[in-house]
Amino acid sequence: MARLIIDTDPGVDDAIAIAIAALSPGSDLLGVTTVFGNVGLAKTTRNALRLLELCGRADVPVAAGADRPLVHPHARRDSSAHGDDGLSGHAEVLPEPARDVVAGGAVALLASLLERADQPVTIAPIGPLTNIALLLAAYPHLKPKIERLVVMGGAIEGGNVSARAEFNIWSDPEAARRVLVADDVPCVLVPLDLTHRCAVDRAWLEDLAGCGRIGEALHALTPEYVRHYTAALGVPGMVVHDAVAIVEAITPGTLTTESMPLDIECSFGPSRGAVIADRRRLARAGDGASGPADVAVDTDIDQLRALLLDGLRERK
Repeated sequence: MARLIIDTDPGVDDAIAIAIAALSPGSDLLGVTTVFGNVGLAKTTRNALRLLELCGRADVPVAAGADRPLVHPHARRDSSAHGDDGLSGHAEVLPEPARDVVAGGAVALLASLLERADQPVTIAPIGPLTNIALLLAAYPHLKPKIERLVVMGGAIEGGNVSARAEFNIWSDPEAARRVLVADDVPCVLVPLDLTHRCAVDRAWLEDLAGCGRIGEALHALTPEYVRHYTAALGVPGMVVHDAVAIVEAITPGTLTTESMPLDIECSFGPSRGAVIADRRRLARAGDGASGPADVAVDTDIDQLRALLLDGLRERK
């Protein structure tokens, strides 16, 4: 069973990812930490609490983390894809949380969960990497407790917030470089190149609505998100970026990976936030790029879509 912590900025696709982790019999969800990103920290934190309430997982502690990037101000805060509340304007379909966040903040909770763990833990950062960069800087002795990071972020060929950059990495490139380049924790990077290929269509969404009470609530969050991605993709549907990463976090090997040295563009030019992957056969670590990270490049897409639905299906 995967021992899992999610670091997140919910987000419609984050909502689906959190629900899968909360409901899956193959996941031991130890905690959820929140970060600024799709919307501001107060909203991402409230969304996380409401999602866990929906899933009946009040046992999972939630802590609020960074409300801004490590170094430079965030160029813009709210995402057009996710609306002003982070859930496409439909956060009210989720139950009000019956509790508050735990004291001490996200980094303290991450450290505490790792310290108490008797087996290595997978951390799935599916928002900006600010909290994870702070954890690795402040608690380097806990790195052996991290089995791996499964990071949703980056783009090898082309971005979504700019021609080169993906939103999560672009939101805090310095933090991303600290995690993906300057450190040695095992990492799987799940980029846009793959998540876009795993987009779901209207038939999948209808099946989601039929998964039970939780699937119906998640489906109610999607109309504006679908409209955004229908325009972006050119066909009706939406991309469930973070859920793709969570399936890999729960079931290692779901995604096919390729080892690539990485770097992150931290200048203020048009490529700020870009992931630079060195795919040369003879590429060597040490020339400004990290040691190789495992970049997700392929999967059985039909099987993945089925796994997503299965993770959300109501169980008697």
